Amino acid sequence: MSNLDPDRYSAVDDGPEVEARVKGSRFVGQALRVENEGRAVPRLDGVRRVHHAATHHCWALRLGPPEAVVERFGDAGEPAGTAGRPILDRLRGRDLYETLLVVTRYFGGTKLGTGGLARAYAEAADRALEAAPARTVRREARFVVRCSYDDLGTVEAAIARAGDDVHRVERDYDAGPRMLVAVRRSRGAALAATIVEATAGRAEARQSSSEET
Repeated sequence: MSNLDPDRYSAVDDGPEVEARVKGSRFVGQALRVENEGRAVPRLDGVRRVHHAATHHCWALRLGPPEAVVERFGDAGEPAGTAGRPILDRLRGRDLYETLLVVTRYFGGTKLGTGGLARAYAEAADRALEAAPARTVRREARFVVRCSYDDLGTVEAAIARAGDDVHRVERDYDAGPRMLVAVRRSRGAALAATIVEATAGRAEARQSSSEET
């Protein structure tokens, strides 16, 4: 289960194809980076095109954020519980998000039974995840600060004191001081409040949006 870290979660970048062989059947696994369900569809179709002669393309998908996780899986004609579910369990076990995990099977002529199938799909899924480059998704809060030139030094000092909690600051002075501040998600509200308090309410700090980087 997820540790619900408010500032980051784990994902992967595209990994190579890996293979497991069980009683003549080939199980080809690959972990792919996907940011949303819409992106998963063409990526799965791409695997199907590459392995058009295969008998099954089983898969599982897990998307973040952790507090609103989305999970999907497909057995592609294999007996229920023998393919998609074991693949999904591997994603859950590593607490991974933004990941599509596909295991393609080339049937070798020997039936494996439900237990054997589940183990084979799980093994290929494990190998695919082990081969995929790990990636950390940093979560951040963003807010817009508006202030007078008189308060600009105070605002800049408050931002500087936040240190590494601040990911970046974009400044614009065309219509008076305006800053877009991106900060570690768990510190966003506190920093915005600090800026307002430090200027005795003269500065404005309004949330812009949250994003993952």
